[in-house]
Amino acid sequence: MESPPVVILAGGKGMRMRDYSDLVPKALIKIGPHPVIVHVMNSYAKYGYKRFILALGYKGDMIKEFFEKGSSTGYDIQCVDTGLETQTGGRVKGVEKFIDTEDFFVTYCDGLGDINIQTLYGFYKKMGKLGILTAVHPMSPFGMIEIGKDDVITSFREKPFLRDYINGGFFVFKRDFFDYVTKEDVLEEAPMHKLVEKGQLAAYKHEGFWTCMDTFKDVERLNALWYKGEMTNMAYKGKVPWL
Repeated sequence: MESPPVVILAGGKGMRMRDYSDLVPKALIKIGPHPVIVHVMNSYAKYGYKRFILALGYKGDMIKEFFEKGSSTGYDIQCVDTGLETQTGGRVKGVEKFIDTEDFFVTYCDGLGDINIQTLYGFYKKMGKLGILTAVHPMSPFGMIEIGKDDVITSFREKPFLRDYINGGFFVFKRDFFDYVTKEDVLEEAPMHKLVEKGQLAAYKHEGFWTCMDTFKDVERLNALWYKGEMTNMAYKGKVPWL
């Protein structure tokens, strides 16, 4: 059976990081020597999933050109223009005709984690639902203090991971999921709510490393982690062969 393709949502404008995204699309902002989308792709390729469908929009031509200039990626990459102002659900809907397998992955172009994709897919198969999302622990934007008796501070915790879960992306869907999505939808809103109402959305709890690149500060933080050798989610620490 053919491996599920990976749909990467790479069409947003990156409004919270305009210093970068005015010049290049968010997907091409670099962490270390490689654009963030390459890191995302590598995290799937590590487990043998090397067919990618890129749902493009803002400055999509630059992303397409980036991969066309590569001599040989070893990956099967298909670029699809899903519109400049399209919401995330609409971008998923926009690649429907290119999905020719029973299952498919969906992820964002800026979410990074040391997620075992094979284990995620196995969990999806075990659950038998229309959709799986990866639930992760967010990092607090603030340092936390612990206060003991008599209001004496006992410790500081610098931006710890919180106990609650959030949607970390790294979805798996059955092809029937397209029946729940319209071109106007935000992926995380109506389509997900419909699945929840029908008991057809499950959560894969990831307890390891996860982070996202939403702001200018995130870019600086992730680059610092990369150059310290602490970016544990990366599939390839060395030079990517085609860059």
